[in-house]
Amino acid sequence: PPETRAAARARPRSGPAPVTDVAKLCVCDLLVAQCDVNCCCDPDCSAADVSLFTTCSVPIVTGDSRLCSQKAAIYSLDVEANPPERIFKLIDQVNPSVFCIHATNYEQALSFSSPEMPTSENFDQLLKQFGSAAFSAEPDSWNMNTDAQNPSDANETYSYEYGVPIQTVDAFLRLPSPVVSSWCSDANPAGFLVNQATKCIRSASVEKCGNIQAVSMLFYINSSILAVNITVQSIVVQSLNGMRTLLNGSDVLRLPMILDELCINIVLGVSYHITYTDTGEIIEAAASFVLGAINKEALSIQQSFEISFTQVNTKPVPLSGNPGYVVGLPVRAGFRPQGYPFPVEILFTALNTNKYSQLTILQSTSNQDCLAAQGARTPILFGYNMISGCKLRITAAMKCQPLTQTLLDLLKGQSFPEYVASFGNSQAQDVLDWVPITHLHTSEQRIYNTFQSSCQIPVSLEIEVKWTKYGSLVNPQARIANVTATMTTTTLKQLPSGRERTIPITSSVVFTDISSPAEPGYKAWPTINAKLPFDFFFPFV
Repeated sequence: PPETRAAARARPRSGPAPVTDVAKLCVCDLLVAQCDVNCCCDPDCSAADVSLFTTCSVPIVTGDSRLCSQKAAIYSLDVEANPPERIFKLIDQVNPSVFCIHATNYEQALSFSSPEMPTSENFDQLLKQFGSAAFSAEPDSWNMNTDAQNPSDANETYSYEYGVPIQTVDAFLRLPSPVVSSWCSDANPAGFLVNQATKCIRSASVEKCGNIQAVSMLFYINSSILAVNITVQSIVVQSLNGMRTLLNGSDVLRLPMILDELCINIVLGVSYHITYTDTGEIIEAAASFVLGAINKEALSIQQSFEISFTQVNTKPVPLSGNPGYVVGLPVRAGFRPQGYPFPVEILFTALNTNKYSQLTILQSTSNQDCLAAQGARTPILFGYNMISGCKLRITAAMKCQPLTQTLLDLLKGQSFPEYVASFGNSQAQDVLDWVPITHLHTSEQRIYNTFQSSCQIPVSLEIEVKWTKYGSLVNPQARIANVTATMTTTTLKQLPSGRERTIPITSSVVFTDISSPAEPGYKAWPTINAKLPFDFFFPFV
């Protein structure tokens, strides 16, 4: 009736309450009144049962995956607890797909109903209702988006949380990546504060030079991130032999075109750089391009994509891996500022004498003079065993305490860090991702003011970094588990007047892999002492 339709239009535009409570939904609960193995959502499992679980077979439970926004139940195990405990979280999940259901306001779709079978009596009615290209069972009640857009919404800002896909005016910021094979898929959305670097192959030829959108600059900058336009930061042109040239002007849009039987200005690489505030608001977006050319023989090209994030009014700190450490990159370190506790975001800060917050050791010099080598440091590179040193010339006129302090500053630096990042991309706000440095001494640290009897001075600093392979066996990630700094001291006796003595000062770093201990005499393969879930090979035998 007209009254009902008018009342439906007057109702506020809000979706109905969900019909499925994901907190009570458990798809792995197969046994009645019994605990299913590794089923973290099974209400029949007691705390004693959960303590024997090795993983959660269903880590996330959601309702209809086609909804734009819905509740999701997250299940995990706290393996650090004794015994292990089950962790349950209820979060709001956003669907990154462009085509999603905003609200389930069509009540008939919430249940299965028997379709009306066409007969000779109702055929004309069904043909009139469903015979057109588009139809709706309740056209007057679907008024969710009939209101005109408010002009002020065009400049609306948005605050992001970690991992949330970055929205654009039409969809999401695309970061192409390989999915099943090495071919590029444009359905991968870029997540906020998630640094990514991908490479994939895309079909391209000279004949289709101007018809492939994904090889054009316009494909990556034609959509703004809500109120922020994507600007071109730099353009590098790569020749057929691999030589690269940086163009002076980056404000010119270079589209693919055919020139001398070559397809030029095709996109070989895109690097996004996003600037954001401490509230999670994106205020600037820039893109750097690498353009190249292909000849008639080429059937495909390899493209590389990268995205990085920098907070406004801060300097970016280079990472040493993502997530695990990469061999040859510096070990990241930091220290706890004075006056802790502070907000977690400033728990770990850069070293005063180290621009990029790296773990360093003494750097050897050509003259091997310790007093001349003060302040010279070299970063510790992951996976590289290192040793450095110098020679100290001691005279009878030297005092014990100033000499000891000088050697401590020489071996440890002006500000030795307290913590080391366990992963190459550990963030300062992730407190559990930082490993404290354990300090050891091989002799009693007693310092005398003069050389009247004896004096103990530090002569060596040995740093041992224990690391392990973390994650999948197919692609293990290097993770630092423990760092030990051992200071060795020696005792000096009083020197006669006019006599000198030269002693060596050394500093070393050793990396030890503790992920797979080997038997003496040979290198053993890593073994796994675990039992597979009962449904591991399902549905295969």
